[in-house]
Amino acid sequence: MRKLVSVVYIVLVLLLGAATFVEQARGNAYASEHIYHSGWFCVLWGILVVASVAWIVRRRLWQRLPVFLIHVAFIIILGGAATSFLTSKEGQIHIRTGTAENMFYNPKEKQMELLPFALRLNAFNVEYYQGTEAPSDFVSRVSIVQKTQKAGEKIISMNHILEHQGYRFYQSSFDSDHQGTILTVNYDPYGTPVTYFGYALLALAMMWTLLARGEQFRNLLRSPLLRRGLCLLLLIFPNTILLSPISTLLTPLSSLLTPNSINARSIPTISREKADKTARMQVIYNDRVAPLNTLARDFTTKIYGRPTYKGLSAEQVVEGWLAKPEAWKNEKMIKIKDAQLRKQLGIEGKYASMADLFQPAHGAGGTGTGGFEYKLNRMETHSKPVRELDEKVGLILMLTNGTLIRPRPADVAPLSDLRVNAELLYNRIPFSKVLFMVNLTLGLLTFALLVWAASRQRQPRFGGLRVVLWGVFVFYLFGYVLRWYVGGRIPLGNGNETMQFLALAIMLTALLIGRRMPHVLPFGFLLSGFAMLVAWLGENNPQITPLMPVLSSPLLSAHVSLVMMSYALLAFTMLNGLFALILTAVRHHPAANAQDPTPNTQDPTPSAQLSLLLLYPAVFFLAAGIFLGAVWANVSWGRYWSWDPKEVWALITLMVYAVPLHRQSLPAFCRPMVLHAYLAAAFLAVLMTYFGVNYFLGGMHSYA
Repeated sequence: MRKLVSVVYIVLVLLLGAATFVEQARGNAYASEHIYHSGWFCVLWGILVVASVAWIVRRRLWQRLPVFLIHVAFIIILGGAATSFLTSKEGQIHIRTGTAENMFYNPKEKQMELLPFALRLNAFNVEYYQGTEAPSDFVSRVSIVQKTQKAGEKIISMNHILEHQGYRFYQSSFDSDHQGTILTVNYDPYGTPVTYFGYALLALAMMWTLLARGEQFRNLLRSPLLRRGLCLLLLIFPNTILLSPISTLLTPLSSLLTPNSINARSIPTISREKADKTARMQVIYNDRVAPLNTLARDFTTKIYGRPTYKGLSAEQVVEGWLAKPEAWKNEKMIKIKDAQLRKQLGIEGKYASMADLFQPAHGAGGTGTGGFEYKLNRMETHSKPVRELDEKVGLILMLTNGTLIRPRPADVAPLSDLRVNAELLYNRIPFSKVLFMVNLTLGLLTFALLVWAASRQRQPRFGGLRVVLWGVFVFYLFGYVLRWYVGGRIPLGNGNETMQFLALAIMLTALLIGRRMPHVLPFGFLLSGFAMLVAWLGENNPQITPLMPVLSSPLLSAHVSLVMMSYALLAFTMLNGLFALILTAVRHHPAANAQDPTPNTQDPTPSAQLSLLLLYPAVFFLAAGIFLGAVWANVSWGRYWSWDPKEVWALITLMVYAVPLHRQSLPAFCRPMVLHAYLAAAFLAVLMTYFGVNYFLGGMHSYA
């Protein structure tokens, strides 16, 4: 029976991964019809459930009640999903203002369905962030009409649903004239409660497993090497960061970090003193009120690749283009990364001027009567380098024709001096750039030292390294909190921000573990350095924007935070496994590390103990994050699971990392080197989930 469970489990993991690429090639409808919603796919899950139940009975797993309840919870969740698939109805209803509608279209049945009541649309409106054209919410005001009775007015908006007689209505879309609304209809009175009960039971069972005496996690905590300090990992909750800004500190720090103008050339522009005052001018940028400094830095960084140009500040660059575009058009400040494109344009070096990108129109040469032709018009616009260059040219033209800068309207509340000072400070400190260099350098050096020392049976001393890591952590935390304060929301809304949070989580994890196991401190530097590097690469186009309406939910921060905490812990298990494998190769000895004297025993060595200790909360954080995201999805658009590529790969990652926790059923994982090799390779699933889906597969989660 164990072999049957293992085979079906592996087949499902491989099948799920392949299905995401089939969806990318053939479309979501094809993948849903032929894979996700097909009979044979459901049968596979059914076989897994039946075989798992038989194995649970054979192993008498109820004798370990917390672990037993975890497996029962997953069976209930799958049962709820099957119930939803068989009994639920979903579709869309379109209502125009002043009319009532009691029919909705069911795409699954390809027919209209009758509601037991009617919905009347009283009004629809789009709400905007103050002073901008960025939607903050979409609101339908409806009344329920049933027989001769008419209920009071109800509101349907993003993350605010209407539920009546088992039917739930979600804001989906609207007519271009704002006189009609399109609502998603969901009727699932049986499957959703079953699934939610499974989620609740799973959360309870996971916490019980971590706390129960006699379970492996508590046994690991009682290890003489690991028992102190590591239990603090369970207390980490990312939303406890409190912001206490001190206005008197921000102003002098901002002035100290003002760029030096010693290398400025005599290019026509405003003075540095005037530029410093201009930096504080409040404008509408990226659909929010911001100081001009943010727009100017983004503009200069986008065009030139740096926030300053030949000693001139970003404000001087912007004001120079506005005042003297005829002079600035000859400045070679437009960065072109692609060598082939530079060759096609006849440009030497990495930079071009606006004048380099235009040529006399055909037939105009020498006559003085012709115009100029844009060179990119003759190139294939689908080429990424051409699109990027064209975007830069477009930004310059928007600036010079007066459409890029939008002053703050008088009816929009201004930012306080504290907010302006905070944003200026955040803009002028390159947190990610400085710290990725520091952390990667220290991480590589100390990791090499660690391998060298351990291969010679020596214990490296990292006392001062922990102090340095604390300093880096506090400094980066200060930048993260500044971003939180400036943006007015928790910075978890896009890839750049989640990488910043991941770097913080990794450093905090290393600091807590490093009290008893100093050799993990290089791991903290190395992993956080890579996370900061990715964040810095994303800051080539820095943006601090309001959230899309669907992201304006308190479930967002909890969902993303739990997943990021899981990734941080899994990254440590990966690097710990690599470290053990490297030592084995360097020393030509089967020991996992210098402190693992009994490599052939079935008992976990200290390095394996560390990986297992991190693996339990990592898997539980990931499971909680996934299912909390499912609740959020159900609240937002009426489905708690839609087989989106990101959802599928998150499920794959959970299934992959759940395997080593079954050490009693899979004794191979009792061997330290097998465990280390597996955890090192398993991190590829995390990389695919976080990066691969975004770059290769897309899906609904691309909205962030």
